[in-house]
Amino acid sequence: MADKESIIDKGLLKSGNKQSSIVQHQNGVSRSSFGAGAGSSRTGWHELGVHNYVKMLIIAGLFYCLFHNEIDRIVQRWVSDSSWSHGFLIPLFSLYFINQHKTEILNLQIRPSYWGLFFLICGIVFYPLNIASPSGYAYLRPIGMIATLGAIVLFLGGWRLVKYTWLPVAFLVFAVPLPSRYYVALTMPMRKLAAAVSTALLNLVSGVEATANGVVIDVIYNGQHIEPLNVAEACSGMRLLMAFLALGVAMAYLHYRPIWQRIILLASTIPIAVFCNMIRVTVIGFIYIFWDPRYAQDVYHDMLGMAMLPLAFALYGSLAWFMSSLFIEETKVAEDIVIRKR
Repeated sequence: MADKESIIDKGLLKSGNKQSSIVQHQNGVSRSSFGAGAGSSRTGWHELGVHNYVKMLIIAGLFYCLFHNEIDRIVQRWVSDSSWSHGFLIPLFSLYFINQHKTEILNLQIRPSYWGLFFLICGIVFYPLNIASPSGYAYLRPIGMIATLGAIVLFLGGWRLVKYTWLPVAFLVFAVPLPSRYYVALTMPMRKLAAAVSTALLNLVSGVEATANGVVIDVIYNGQHIEPLNVAEACSGMRLLMAFLALGVAMAYLHYRPIWQRIILLASTIPIAVFCNMIRVTVIGFIYIFWDPRYAQDVYHDMLGMAMLPLAFALYGSLAWFMSSLFIEETKVAEDIVIRKR
């Protein structure tokens, strides 16, 4: 009996060792599938390896070959139109968002998704068809380009990679200039509002009689007619609105807050930008009337617009501080209960 028991124990010991070795082997495979080696993890982009960067360069080259006309057109618009000059910063913000999750991205277990391949084929087919079609819509071309970029991420990295990169990809939409008809349709109400508010504030000053006619402000100062002030397209505040809206999305994403606070902060960027632009137009009116008209034009006009950014950030920061101070999230402290058996 003793011999039989020893034989059984040895057999169980061998089978146990065999199973443990299989488990260790499986654990080693699962760890190595993350790409960092067993028992280790990547912490920096330099650990990706040259072959991964070569693959990314090839994909980037193919992407540019397909969409080079659209990319060149957008960059040319950034250079020539000051209202969209902030477009140069948008890709940098997207890269910064990705870098914020570099540890998670570098150690992901990549699982390609064939849904991404389907969307990628749709994007590649849709882009030339939209160009060739007589009813093609120009604004959908850059949007389709960004959607194709998202499809590439989904196809090569799967949904786990999309979890950390969807916002950096979607954020690129802020770099795409709006069509002219939509841009004018949005700026016209903002110009009229700025003219109406500035007129009301100018009439508070003794000796000034201002009347708003659409986007033009007629001014009479001490009984003398002054050349009318035109709230031009550059004074609509659209430039400030687009840039500040993009920065608002970035700040709401980077700062850890409850979701409802992020929504409020994001929604507040629009009234804050409109308010700051009304202040800007009013200040320009006062400079034009009481100081020197040349200091309300050209480079001085643009400098005053840039000066509104600190005011906008101060208002945004004050709202964020107010919500943080007014609403305090309660945390529950869990108590450990130890049960002992006698």
